[in-house]
Amino acid sequence: MRKYLAKTLIISLAFFTISLAWSIYNSYVPVFLSGLIKSSTIVGAIMTIDNLFGVIFQPFFGRLSDRTKNRFGRRMPFLLVGIPISALFFFFIPWYDRLDSLFPRHNLSLAFIMVLVILMNFFMSVYRAPAVALMPDAIPPSLRSRANGIIVAIGGVGTIIALTLGGSLYKLGKIYPFMLDSGLMLLALLVLVLFYREPETPFAADSDEEKDGDAREGERGRKGLFRPSLLFMLLTVFFWFCGFEAINSFFTLFCKERFGMNPGDATQMMAPMVLTFMVCCYPGGVLGSKMGRKRALLLGNALIVAAFLGIVLIPDYTWTTISLLICGVGWALINANAYPAVTQMAPAGQTGRYTGYYYAFTFAASIASPILYGLVADLTKRQGWLFLYGGVMFSIGLLFMFMVRGKAISE
Repeated sequence: MRKYLAKTLIISLAFFTISLAWSIYNSYVPVFLSGLIKSSTIVGAIMTIDNLFGVIFQPFFGRLSDRTKNRFGRRMPFLLVGIPISALFFFFIPWYDRLDSLFPRHNLSLAFIMVLVILMNFFMSVYRAPAVALMPDAIPPSLRSRANGIIVAIGGVGTIIALTLGGSLYKLGKIYPFMLDSGLMLLALLVLVLFYREPETPFAADSDEEKDGDAREGERGRKGLFRPSLLFMLLTVFFWFCGFEAINSFFTLFCKERFGMNPGDATQMMAPMVLTFMVCCYPGGVLGSKMGRKRALLLGNALIVAAFLGIVLIPDYTWTTISLLICGVGWALINANAYPAVTQMAPAGQTGRYTGYYYAFTFAASIASPILYGLVADLTKRQGWLFLYGGVMFSIGLLFMFMVRGKAISE
């Protein structure tokens, strides 16, 4: 892995820009919208635009990047377009209310922020799948779990910067977190342009020894999503993210009901889990390389289900905190190994397309699961079902995981 460490760290800057941008976006854009729109339902619907665009556009741009080849490379053209333009629109989001002073007879704030949000989300979709596909292009299959662990951890650093430094800057003025993010996005792109060159021939599972049977079926003409192991793997990912996204969306309400906590304290309760997740991402990738991705994914899934069950059965603050730490370990095992398993199923030259599939299923879960759990909470008039719901989703994912076959998932 030492041979590829510097390359992995440079590639991780692309994912760093994504994590940083979404953390700031999700923290402050709802605040801006709630000042313009009274309905929380409409605000929530607007906040799903990024997920909707992910489902629609990321498979397309991932596949398009597979077919692109020019002097800038396969993936870099999409980063060269997507990062600066999305950074530009992102920068102007907190300036949404400045038009009212220029045109006092017209309330243009809502229209302006909607245009900025839609365009920013679209151009983020242009480069996300190609950016993530940089890793499997440049890293041998046997090292992808370790490399992905590093990349996910660097993404976590972006999240922490957004929540800490971004939060401090917001107190000085709402424009400053967005200025920070836009500047760091452009700086990361500059480093990528100066210090990274895409390989002429990307690494791929394209030899007879590396391909699993499912990939060979794909080359003989069976269409991607109709391949059983790929579909089962993507359904596994979908249900994992259904469990995760519901908890991500409703955890503060759960803590308010169970422990009487305010939202700020509830958010801080998640911090140790995030830190544990970051610390365990690279070891999770190493473990996946040594014991096999499938075993590592099953272990991560089992840890999360056990931790969720403990939270359901033992309504204690300390036990909940300990269980969340265990969840961080399990989620790190899953995140380090799931994406490499999907890309390893890709026939030669289709890494971007399969990256798009992966993110389409994660974003679909991000859209569906908060709505589904919200319906459960409304029908039962309780938030206490949150971790039971999450455990059911991860258990369904576990069932689909057992149906996945092939060397890509077992090695």
